Amino acid sequence: MIGWKFSDYTPDESLDPFDRLLKLFKDLLVHTSGDVSEALSWLTELDKQYKLTDENYGIADFINDLKDKGYINQQKKDGKLGYNPTSKMEIALRRQALDDIFDQLKKSKQGNHTTKMSGQGDEFTSELKPYEFGDKLDNIAISETLKNAQINHGLDDFKLTEKDLQIHETYYKSQTSTVLMIDISHSMILYGEDRITPAKKVAMALSELILTRYPKDTLDIIVFGDDAWSIEVKDLPYLQVGPYHTNTVAGLELAMDLLRKRKNPNKQIMMITDGKPTCIKKGNQYYKNSFGLDRKILNRTLALAVSCRKIKIPITTFMIARDPYLVHFIDQFTKANNGKAFYSSLEGLGEFIFMDYKQNKRNKRN
Repeated sequence: MIGWKFSDYTPDESLDPFDRLLKLFKDLLVHTSGDVSEALSWLTELDKQYKLTDENYGIADFINDLKDKGYINQQKKDGKLGYNPTSKMEIALRRQALDDIFDQLKKSKQGNHTTKMSGQGDEFTSELKPYEFGDKLDNIAISETLKNAQINHGLDDFKLTEKDLQIHETYYKSQTSTVLMIDISHSMILYGEDRITPAKKVAMALSELILTRYPKDTLDIIVFGDDAWSIEVKDLPYLQVGPYHTNTVAGLELAMDLLRKRKNPNKQIMMITDGKPTCIKKGNQYYKNSFGLDRKILNRTLALAVSCRKIKIPITTFMIARDPYLVHFIDQFTKANNGKAFYSSLEGLGEFIFMDYKQNKRNKRN
C-alpha cells in the first residue's frame, strides 16, 4: 500500500523550544495549504502524543511568539476572527524548503553562475587579450598596458596608444528564464498518496534558489489542471489540488507564451506531474478522457514538445509515477522535445531538480 511511513519524533535539542516547534509548524502549514488553525490543531495533537513542550513552554506560548515575531496575524474572514500567515512566514517557508531540498548549496556563493566560456561579464579570468573595439574600458589591465607602452615607445617619448592596451578576459555569465509547471489535477492526491505537498516544497525551494542565488534569472510559475494559469511565488504554500483533469497542453502553451516575452537566450520548462495528459480544449469545449492515453490528446501534447524543441526550449519532466505505460509516454514526449526526464520517488524529487537546474546553468542547450 502506498503512503507515508511515520517514525518516532526525535526533537532537535540544539534548538530552543520556539525554533524547534517552528520548524515542525512550517511543515504542517505547507501540508494544510496555509491553514494556520488546522496546522496548530495538528501541532497540538503531536504535542499530546510526543510531549513536544513542557511546563515552561507550551503551545499557547508558541502561538504568542508567532504573533509577536510577525509570523502570523489575526484577521476577520467570513465574520470570524482567525490567524493568517504573514509575508515573513512565506519567506520562512521558502527558505526552509531550500534548506531541506537543496542543502548542498549552502557552501556556494551568491550571485550569478559562470560558464566555462569566456565573454562579456564582470568576473576576471587570469588571461589577457589585446583591446578590441567594444571592450569595456573598466576591464583594462593597467600594469600590463603601461608595460607595453614603455616597451613600445620608451621612457623618453612615453605615450599610450590603442595597440598598447591589454584587457582582462572575463567569464561569460549565463542567464536563464525558467517556467515551472505544477500539476494540480486530482491525481496528485489520488489513492491516499499526498504528492502535492512535496511538489509545493520543490517549487518553493526552486523559487528561493533563484531569488537568492541567481537574482538575474527569471522564474515564472504556472499550475495546470483543466486549464493553466500563472501564480505568484507567495501563493506556493497555499496550492491545493482541484477536481481537475490534466491539461498538459494548456500548461505548455502558457509556458511558451511567457518565455517568448523573455529576452534571455537560455530558456527552459520544468514540469512536475504524476499523471498522463487527460484533457485538451477545443474552442470553448473540453475534450476529456480519464481512462487511457487518448490519441487525440497525446498528439497535441507531443506536437507541443516538438514546437518547444524547434525554438530551443528544453523541457525537463519530473515524473512521480512509475506505471509502465506512463513511463513509455514520457519517453516519447522527452524524445520529441530532446529534453530530459526523471522518474523519481517523492523523496528524490528535490535532488533531481537541483542537479538538472545546476547543469542548465552551466551548459548552453542546443
